[in-house]
Amino acid sequence: MPDRILLRDLAGPVSTILVEGGLIVRFGVGRDAAADQVIDGGGLTALPGFIELQVNGIGEHDFTSDPTSIARAGPLLARHGVTSFLATIVTSPRGTVEAALDALASASSFGGAIPLGLHVEGPFLSPMRHGAHDPELLRAPDLAELRTWTARGIRIVTLAPELPGGMDAVRLVADAGAVAAIGHTNADAETARAAIDAGARYATHLFNAMRPMAHRDPGAAGALLADERVTVGLIADGRHVDPTMLAVAGRAAAGRFSIVSDAVSSTLGHRALDRALDRADGDARLPDGTLAGGSFGLDHGVRTMAGLVGVDAAVEAVTGTPARLLSLEDGRGAVREAGRADLVLVTPDLEVALTIVGGRIVHRAEVAAG
Repeated sequence: MPDRILLRDLAGPVSTILVEGGLIVRFGVGRDAAADQVIDGGGLTALPGFIELQVNGIGEHDFTSDPTSIARAGPLLARHGVTSFLATIVTSPRGTVEAALDALASASSFGGAIPLGLHVEGPFLSPMRHGAHDPELLRAPDLAELRTWTARGIRIVTLAPELPGGMDAVRLVADAGAVAAIGHTNADAETARAAIDAGARYATHLFNAMRPMAHRDPGAAGALLADERVTVGLIADGRHVDPTMLAVAGRAAAGRFSIVSDAVSSTLGHRALDRALDRADGDARLPDGTLAGGSFGLDHGVRTMAGLVGVDAAVEAVTGTPARLLSLEDGRGAVREAGRADLVLVTPDLEVALTIVGGRIVHRAEVAAG
C-alpha cells in the first residue's frame, strides 16, 4: 500500500494535505510534492474521520449474535465515512459481552474502520423502556460483572440508573474510566440528575426509550439535555426522533451532542433478538411496530443534522465530540499536523467520496477518482 499520499486541490482553507506513515505530516505543501499516490480532491472537503459510538451491526454482520463479525465490518462502515467505532452489544445472555471482548482481543487484523472497543447496551435496562431489547433477559446491575467488563476495557455502558444498584453501577463504571451512559430508562429528572452527579456522562439515543419530556415533568431526557456535563446521543435519521426535536436538542446541547446510527444488520431477522424485523417502510421494526435500530449510515445522520443546525455542528457531532467523550488524544476527531490520518473527503452535499484510516485508503467512490 502507498505510504505517502498527497491530497490536493481540496476545498476549504487547506488545499493540500500530505499523509505519511499513518500521520498527517503537513498542510499546504506544493501540489506537485513527491508522493506514492496523489489524490485530486477536485473541490472535495477533507474532514476528520467519523467516530461511531453506537452501531449494532451492518450488512450481514450482527455484533451480538456473532462477535467475530466486528473485525469484518470495517470496510462497510468506511463507506459511510466511519473510521473508528464502538461495536454495540445489546441485551443478551451472560457470557456474550465476554465473548465479544475475546473476539476483539484475538482478531489479528482489521480492515476499514477500526473498532475502539465495546458499547454495552443492556441488560441493565428498565423493563418499562426496554424498546426492542428482549425483556426476558433484563436484570438488575451486577457489580461483579461490571468490574470484569471495565477491567477489560469496556468503553461505554448504558444502563437505567433507577434500577436497584443502578447508582452504584454508574459510580463503578465512571470510577473505572469508562463512560457511564443513561438509556432505556424510566427515571425522573431528579434520579437522572443524581446519576449525573454520580458520574454519568452520556445519554444513549436521547428521547428514544426514555420517560417522555413534559413541561412539568422533564424526565431523564430533560435533565440530560439541560446538564452541560453530559454529551447527548441522537439517532438523526429523521425517524427515531422528529426533525423538530432534533433541532431543539442540537441547539440546546450545542457542542455536546453526538450523532449515532444505531444501525442493525441488514438481514431479514435480527439474530440477537431472535425475532424477524419488518423493513417494509425502510425502517427496522419488530412485528408490533417498535423501532429496532437504525437502517441508515452515520453519514445520513450528518446530512440530516446539517440541514437542521448547520454543517459545522453536524460534523463536530461525529468527530470532535465523540473523541472528547472517549478521551482520544491521537488526532482522531480532528485534522491536525502530527495527528492520526483518519480522514473523510466529502462532496458539497456531504456525500462520502473517500475514506482514509491510519493513512490507508479504505473506501473510494467513483466521485473521488482523479
